[in-house]
Amino acid sequence: MENESTADEPLWELRLYVAGQTAKSLTALANLKKVCEEHLAGKYTIEVVDLLENPQLARGDQIVAIPTLVRKLPEPIRKIIGDLSNTERVLIGLQLRPGEFPKESS
Repeated sequence: MENESTADEPLWELRLYVAGQTAKSLTALANLKKVCEEHLAGKYTIEVVDLLENPQLARGDQIVAIPTLVRKLPEPIRKIIGDLSNTERVLIGLQLRPGEFPKESS
């Protein structure tokens, strides 16, 4: 999914690592799209990487569990593991809401 961004607003580049079309993977993508539309409308891209098709891509972002969301931009890089159903945790993890960065869990 790709959206346009204005020069004043940073473009958020998000990458979601999944392994096939599992229920957990589909839930994570649906939850991510919902959060992005509510908080980053018009200024984000989501790349979905299926590790069953491209397992070598896991090395670049050091993926150890799936699904994993990686915030590539704006820096710093952040990772959130799980189906992203806890919206508050996702917002804090993406630094869209102030708070302590949560520990990774599956």
